[in-house]
Amino acid sequence: MSEKVLQVKSVTKSYGEYKATNNISFDVLKGTVFGLLGPNGAGKTTLIRLINNIYAPDEGEILIFGEKLNPNHLNKMAYLPEERGLYKKLKVIDQLVYFGKLKGMSTKDASFKAKEWLIRLEANEWINKKVQELSKGMQQKIQFIAAILHNPQFIILDEPFSGFDPINAEVLKSIILDLKNEGKTIILSTHLMEQVEQLCDEIALINKGKLVLSGNVREIKQKNKSNLYSLEYDGNNEFINQLNEISIINKYNNRIDFSINENIEVKSLINKINNLTNIIKFEHSEPKLNDIFINVVKNSNI
Repeated sequence: MSEKVLQVKSVTKSYGEYKATNNISFDVLKGTVFGLLGPNGAGKTTLIRLINNIYAPDEGEILIFGEKLNPNHLNKMAYLPEERGLYKKLKVIDQLVYFGKLKGMSTKDASFKAKEWLIRLEANEWINKKVQELSKGMQQKIQFIAAILHNPQFIILDEPFSGFDPINAEVLKSIILDLKNEGKTIILSTHLMEQVEQLCDEIALINKGKLVLSGNVREIKQKNKSNLYSLEYDGNNEFINQLNEISIINKYNNRIDFSINENIEVKSLINKINNLTNIIKFEHSEPKLNDIFINVVKNSNI
């Protein structure tokens, strides 16, 4: 059985009468990427701050590496906050060494690892620049390096793709997967559902302070399979007008997304389409995590 790096047990945090987190429980296993999701104001940031020992829960407890969370765990952890915290007038290398030393690294080791990471993220030419001279995307790279410089075992990334163009987003995704393959455990909080589908093994969806969906991403998608299909075909689309058995959802060049009307057999529909056009691909469409997210939030009855 996989080791539990994080255990959140019936955690509640209130501000006056408002419950930012309400009796939330979930586990995060070693060597996985765990998606912490929810709409704005759902309670994600409060929960992340609880896990980082910035706040203390009013009820429940949080275990890290099997022990009750305490300040001694923080040097084994990393936190990339959504709100950036770089010193704008400090040079990049001085900044990274400073953050490394805060996590217990020597000046020599922090400098060496900082230069390694700057090269890996193609930011080495900015090593002696002040942060205020960097673009938003470059600042995000420096913030990311500062967070993981001390080789933490447990990493929390809050909106890490903010400010990145598609190329740099791919670089970061690759690094996250590399860290996972090294046995690191990662919590990823993001509103980009495509990134969640590509990176996360498990997710927890929070809405209005309550846990409304959790589990393995693949299993969640399987459970939410719907009456959606896609067809790719060769030739013109005139045959579509003869398909009274379906309802078109989206129409593209040589492809349609559709639902099948009630009491229609898939096999008989395929046979009919095959007589009308050349089928390249006919498949049951897997639901997008974004659609599941929206549907669960709308129907969570909170």
